[in-house]
Amino acid sequence: MLDAGELAVISGPSGSGKSTLLRLFNRLLDPGKGEILYNGRPLAGYGVVELRRDIYYLQQAPVMIQKTVRDNLLLPFRFRAAKKDTLPPDDEKLLKLLERFKLSGVTLEDDATRMSIGQKQRLAFIRAMLLAPQVMLLDEPMSSLDPVSRAVVRENVERMATGEGTAIILVMHYNFASSVARTRRYHMENGVISDSQ
Repeated sequence: MLDAGELAVISGPSGSGKSTLLRLFNRLLDPGKGEILYNGRPLAGYGVVELRRDIYYLQQAPVMIQKTVRDNLLLPFRFRAAKKDTLPPDDEKLLKLLERFKLSGVTLEDDATRMSIGQKQRLAFIRAMLLAPQVMLLDEPMSSLDPVSRAVVRENVERMATGEGTAIILVMHYNFASSVARTRRYHMENGVISDSQ
């Protein structure tokens, strides 16, 4: 069970099932047996669109369409993936977020597909944050980042948990140093998850 504002860190080797577990949490995959509950209801009882508005999955390989940075950041709003009360941000807010994520050299008119993998990972993280999900599923969000950018993403993960009350499940190959008071640590290997020591 994971409550609002908690951070669950799942570490383990490649191929252990961490990414598969995240995909189960927002119904990109359905379990062969058993069930997963969200707010006391089985995930299968939710419509996929409704569920994914609350539970956002940020995959390891960021996806950008061949358009501007602005278009990519606002993409979920164009597809009505955002909750009804969530308004698209204006350029001023987008520019502040780019600066906050150490992307101040990037303009809103730049072609997002020409960014480095690390820049795309940060853009994808910003796009997810703009949707204000209840639960954020993060699949190796820092794998292609330099130490400074990793620190920025870590700070924003912690900010979402402690400041915004988002429940976050983060999978990593290594253990994630967190200052979030309510952090749970797990280890996964061969499809089996256990409390981490």
